[in-house]
Amino acid sequence: MTTESLTELQEDACYVAVAHDDIDVKAAMDRVRSPKAGAIVLFAGTTRDNFQGRPVLELHYTAYEPRALLTMLSICKAVKRKYSLISIAMIHRLGDVPIGQESILIAVSSPHRQAAWKAGEEALEECKKQVEVWKRELTGDMDGGVWRANCNEAAGTLAGEDDNASPDVHARGPVIRPARPGERGHGPVVHPSAP
Repeated sequence: MTTESLTELQEDACYVAVAHDDIDVKAAMDRVRSPKAGAIVLFAGTTRDNFQGRPVLELHYTAYEPRALLTMLSICKAVKRKYSLISIAMIHRLGDVPIGQESILIAVSSPHRQAAWKAGEEALEECKKQVEVWKRELTGDMDGGVWRANCNEAAGTLAGEDDNASPDVHARGPVIRPARPGERGHGPVVHPSAP
C-alpha cells in the first residue's frame, strides 16, 4: 500500500484504513503483532466470480470515506473492548477489485485464539451492517452492473435510472432502495435530485 492510496485512522491499538490499491496482507498482520498475543486471526474477503449463479467480472466499491473510517474505528474499539483484544486492524479497499483479490482485511490479535476468532467474525459482520461502503457488481450480462448495499447484498438502482431522477445524479453514486421486511442494514440511502 502506498501512502497516496491510503486513508487511515489509529487509536487505542485499533487501526482502520481505506485503500485504493492492493491491500498488503503481511502489513495488516504486522499492525496487530505483539509478544503478548497467542493468536493472530486474519480474515480476507475476496471477490468471487459469481453471485446467485450469475458471472461476476469484478466489484467496484465506493464509500463516504471520512464517515466510513469513523464507523470502522468505532466498531474496532467496541470489539477490542468486548473481547479483550491486544489489537485490531480493519482495511477496506475501494475502487475496482478484480476476481480473487482482497476487498477487506480484518486482523485481530489476542492472548487466546477463541477470542480472536469470535472478534474477527463480529468485526466483519458489524462492518457489513454499519460501514458506509457500497459495491457495484460488474457482470457480463448487465450493462453498468448492479449496486448492492454492503450489509445485505440487496440490489439497488443506479442514480439516474429512476424516471424521476435527473441524469446528472448518476455521477453521485448509488441510490439504494428502502429496506424490505426481513432485511438488515442501515436503511435507505437516497441522493436528492439535482435542481
